[in-house]
Amino acid sequence: MIQTDSTAEPQFAAFVAIDWADQKHAWSLQAAGSDQREADEMKHTPEAVGAWVSMLSARFAGQPIAVALEQSHGALVFMLGQYADLHLYPIHPRAAAQFRAALYPSGAKDDPVDADLLLDMLVLHRKHIRPLRPDNQPTRLVQHQVEARRRLVNEKTRQVQRLTAKLKIYFPQVLDWFDKMDSPLVGALLHRWPTLPDLQRARSGTIRSFCTQHNCRDAERIEERIQKIHQAVPAITDAAVIQPAVTVTRNLVQFIATLRAGIAELDQQIATVTAEHPDFGVFDSFPGAGPVLAPRLLAAFGSRRERYATAAEVQKLSGIAPVVKRSGKAESVHFRRACPKFLRQTFHEWAGHSIAFCDWARVFYQQQRQQGHDHHAAVRALAFKWIRIAFRCWHDGVPYDDARYVASLRRHGSPIAAALDAVSAPK
Repeated sequence: MIQTDSTAEPQFAAFVAIDWADQKHAWSLQAAGSDQREADEMKHTPEAVGAWVSMLSARFAGQPIAVALEQSHGALVFMLGQYADLHLYPIHPRAAAQFRAALYPSGAKDDPVDADLLLDMLVLHRKHIRPLRPDNQPTRLVQHQVEARRRLVNEKTRQVQRLTAKLKIYFPQVLDWFDKMDSPLVGALLHRWPTLPDLQRARSGTIRSFCTQHNCRDAERIEERIQKIHQAVPAITDAAVIQPAVTVTRNLVQFIATLRAGIAELDQQIATVTAEHPDFGVFDSFPGAGPVLAPRLLAAFGSRRERYATAAEVQKLSGIAPVVKRSGKAESVHFRRACPKFLRQTFHEWAGHSIAFCDWARVFYQQQRQQGHDHHAAVRALAFKWIRIAFRCWHDGVPYDDARYVASLRRHGSPIAAALDAVSAPK
């Protein structure tokens, strides 16, 4: 993608490329106006990176320096991002690998050579690389918070799956008695009574009291569970299998509880930070956004209005827009796989949630399904429309007005508006 950030590029005094590694980084440098290159290595320590940047700053008198590297996040990017005279150009690892393969079909790979190849991309093909222009501090805080929350949620999902698999072996009845294996009630029950015989030895009154203490006050459901507990039969009786399974189960329960507490803590932090963010009102106004997805939308668009010239750039970058391939008379449309997955997930989840909260979104989704598209394709098509709306609201700094948008659909004779009117018409 050719960069379209309207911020003018500075006059660079030098160009540097860094091939990132865990312990040390190979770098290649070319001063502006020169064909000569220098190469060396630096250790991956704050002291070494700081000394390296100080050397460059002194050598080029604090003038702007372009730096290419195969990272957009990570320790090295964060360290280099502290220096105002360094302008970072993240290069996608796939793009770098394909560029290397084009010049070295044998598959040979060497860190100093890779640094030189990155430098070639920076010097010769910079117009195709989007520079890293960080958002303001409050927005970056939200971005890191929502990404951290998603990682904890994903980890909790993995541990719940492990817990489910373990219970299927020796205590499968729990999966039938309770809907959510990550709930505090299930965790406390498995910690206190890790096997069916342990639970069956407990008195009915004790189980009732336990359920009530853990916010389960549906008396009919409690009695139904107690009856099932007394009627249940152990899946296995082999102590060689059960004892280690119980140990693993108790540890998984504790781990899930820790993750649940971490997610709740991040939720509180996100709510506090976004409440003070000047753009939060825009994203909080969208149907289906809510306390989880509204901060993620804020993080997705960021604070720099000049970053995107059109909504189409957001649609393509996020992976919501499909890829069109043309060759001769052949043309095909494909799902876009090369994109930031968390960004695509944000728009996909929001569009899916909006169906239950927005009449025109529900009608559009139903139209897509009637045309033969599966659920995810229909949601992506809806997300494609939502991004255009969200982009305009974000760019203008105004909250979303559903009535205004529906009125616009009617003025333009949209099939969505016609379908809405047909649904709302008296029968």
